[in-house]
Amino acid sequence: MFQLALDYLQETQSQVGDRIINFLPTNHSSAEVEKFYRMMMDYPTRAGKRIRPALCLLMCETWGAKAEKALDTAVALELLQSWLLIHDDIEDESILRRGVPCLHQTYGIPLAINVGDGLHCKMWEMLIQNQRTLGYELTFQILSEFIDLSNRVVEGQHIELSWVENNAWDQTEQDYWQMCVQKTAWYTCITPCRLGALIGGAKTNELDAFIEIGMNLGVAFQIQDDVLNLIGQEDVYGKEIGGDIEEGKRTLILIHLFDACTQAQSQDLIKIMGKPREAKTKNEVQHVLDLMKSYGSIDYAQQRAKSLADQAQRGFQEHFAHLDSPSALIAKSIFSNLIRFIIERQH
Repeated sequence: MFQLALDYLQETQSQVGDRIINFLPTNHSSAEVEKFYRMMMDYPTRAGKRIRPALCLLMCETWGAKAEKALDTAVALELLQSWLLIHDDIEDESILRRGVPCLHQTYGIPLAINVGDGLHCKMWEMLIQNQRTLGYELTFQILSEFIDLSNRVVEGQHIELSWVENNAWDQTEQDYWQMCVQKTAWYTCITPCRLGALIGGAKTNELDAFIEIGMNLGVAFQIQDDVLNLIGQEDVYGKEIGGDIEEGKRTLILIHLFDACTQAQSQDLIKIMGKPREAKTKNEVQHVLDLMKSYGSIDYAQQRAKSLADQAQRGFQEHFAHLDSPSALIAKSIFSNLIRFIIERQH
C-alpha cells in the first residue's frame, strides 16, 4: 500500500545508520569514557523509522539536488531525535523505547541525562561539518533552523510537563494542537522539510509553505502515535501499550473522552489519571481504555489524523505543482506515499 515509502525509509535507514556509526566515537584511553561512547551509540542505532532524516533527504531531491548534499543535516536530525527521546523518557518515566528498556532504566537517570547531553553536543558538531561541502552561509542558515527548532521543542515539552505538574485536566483541542505543533510538528515535519528544501535550493516563500503543511502532518503523526499507544501490538509498536494512560498523558483521545462522558465519569477519570504511574492498577488503566472505546474517542482521533494528513497532502500538491522535473515527480510521489504511511503505520 505504501511500498514506495517503506523502500525510501529503508534506504534512509542504511545511509543514516552508516553515517552515525562512522561519526560517533567508539574508542578512548579511559574505560569509563569508552563506556560513555557505547551508551551514546545506543538510541541512534536502535531500529527506528528515520522519518525525519528521510523527509530532509527527500525534499532536497525534490528541489533537484542529490540527497548526499543533505546527509549530514539529516543525521543531525536523528541525533536531535535521540537526545530528545532520552530526556523525554526520563521526564515521562517511560519503560520501553523501540522494544528495549529505556536508557535510564538500564543505567540510571544521571548517566542517561549525560548521554543525552553528549548527543546534543555531537548534533552541533555534525552540523558544523556542513561548512566543508555547503559553505558558511548555508551552514549558518541550517544552524539557525536548528536553533529555532530547539527552542520550539522545549517550549512544547514545557507545556505538556506543566499540565502534569499542575494536575490540570481541562485542556481543549486547541491546547493540544498548540502543544503538538511546538513539541512534535516542528521537529518531525516542518524543519526536516524546510532543511531539505533549503539545501536543495528552495526560495524563502517555498520554505514558508512547509509551516502549514508540516503542522497538519506533524499533529497527524502525533495523534496516530497516541492511538497506537492504546490499540497497537507491543511487539510491533515498541513501547508499552497503554503507557500514555499510565503516564497521565493529555492526548486528543483523552480530551475527547472528557468532553463526551458524564460528569461522574469525568470525576472518576481525574482520580485515576491523576495518580502516579506506579499507583495505577491494571484494572484502572483498562477502565479508562474501555471508556475511550465506548465513547468513540479513539475512532474520533483516527478520523482527525486522516483529515489533517489529507490537508497536508492537498497543501503540498497546491504549493509545489510547479516542481515537475522527472526527479521532482518521483520525490513528490514518495512524499505522498509517506503521508499515507504516517497515518496508517502500526509502529
